[in-house]
Amino acid sequence: MIWWHAVVITVAGVWAGMINAVVGSGTLVTFPVLVALGYPPVTATTSNAIGLAPGSISGAVGYRHELRGQRARLLRFTPVSLIGALCGAVLLLSLPADAFETVVPALVGLAVVLVIVQPKVSSWVLRRREEREQAGAAEAAYGGWLVLGLIFLIGVYGGYFTAAQGVMLMAVMGMLLNETLQRLNAVKNVLSAVVNVVAGTVYAFVAPVNWIVVALLAVGSVAGGLLGAKVGRRLSPTALRAVIVIVGLAAMVQLIVRQL
Repeated sequence: MIWWHAVVITVAGVWAGMINAVVGSGTLVTFPVLVALGYPPVTATTSNAIGLAPGSISGAVGYRHELRGQRARLLRFTPVSLIGALCGAVLLLSLPADAFETVVPALVGLAVVLVIVQPKVSSWVLRRREEREQAGAAEAAYGGWLVLGLIFLIGVYGGYFTAAQGVMLMAVMGMLLNETLQRLNAVKNVLSAVVNVVAGTVYAFVAPVNWIVVALLAVGSVAGGLLGAKVGRRLSPTALRAVIVIVGLAAMVQLIVRQL
C-alpha cells in the first residue's frame, strides 16, 4: 500500500467515526474513498463494516451517560438489530452487489423528510398518548411492534451496506418514541455498533476483506468516535437535527451520483 493511501484512509476513518457518533452515515465517507483508491466495491463494503465497528463502539461508549435509564429499551431493540444485521450480511453475500443500492437514495430521502417533520409529529403523538391509559404509556417508551419492525428493516439495510442507517434510526425513533434527541442518539449509536459488529464478524469469515484497510479504519474511527461523541453531546436538539438533515441530504446526493 502506498503511504499516502494509508494517510487518506486513516483520515477518512476519523471523519467517519465522528459522523457515526453524531448521526451516522460515516460509510458514505470511507466507502467512496476506498473505491476511488481502487478497491473492489464488495471488498470496500466488507472492510468498511469491520474497520468502522470499533469506532461505532467508541461512539456508543462516549454517550454512556445518555444511556442511563434505557436498559429495558436496549434489551428490547438490540436483538432485533442483531437479527436484521445477520439477514443483511447474508443478502450482501448472496445477491448482486447493486441490488439494494438501487433503493437507498429513496430510503435516505424518506429518512430526511421524517427528521424534518419529526418535532410536529412527535408533539401530536405525545398529545394522543397522554389521553391513553397505562398501555399507551408503555408504547410511548418502547414504540410497540411498529418501531421494532422498522428497526429490524434498518438492521437488514445496515448489514448490507451500513450507509445512513443512523439517519434512518434517528428518524424512526424520533417519530415513534417519546424521548429527547440526545438520548435517542445514544440508543442509535448502540444499535449501529451492534449492526456493524455483527455484519463485520460475518464478513471476516466468509467475504473478501483487506485487513490493512481494516486496521487503518479501526484506528481512525475509534479516535473519531470519541471526538464525535464529545461534539455531539454538546449540540442542542435543533443543531443535532440540522446535522442529521445535512448529512442525510449529502448521503442521498452521493448515492444518486454513484448510480449515474
